[in-house]
Amino acid sequence: MTLEKQKTAIIFAVPALLMLTAFFANLFAEGWNWSPADFTVAGGLLFGTAFFINLVIRSKKALPYKLLICFVILLVLALVWIELAVGLFGTPFAGS
Repeated sequence: MTLEKQKTAIIFAVPALLMLTAFFANLFAEGWNWSPADFTVAGGLLFGTAFFINLVIRSKKALPYKLLICFVILLVLALVWIELAVGLFGTPFAGS
């Protein structure tokens, strides 16, 4: 049971550390200017991804299926993040 809690803590610590890094970069780095909405969207994407990966890890599926599903989840995160940042696909949500 403790091992499951440790896995969950690690899975959710990664987006927390990324958000903390972005927060301090926003304070101290020149040219980094995220608005509160940017932090909200980034937090939703990162913690949502962590939630779904945690669900997959805790499932009873075989390891190759877990790895494949986690890869797909991370690929979707990367594509959405890229679209929001630079507009790879040209949707209305595309960044500048």
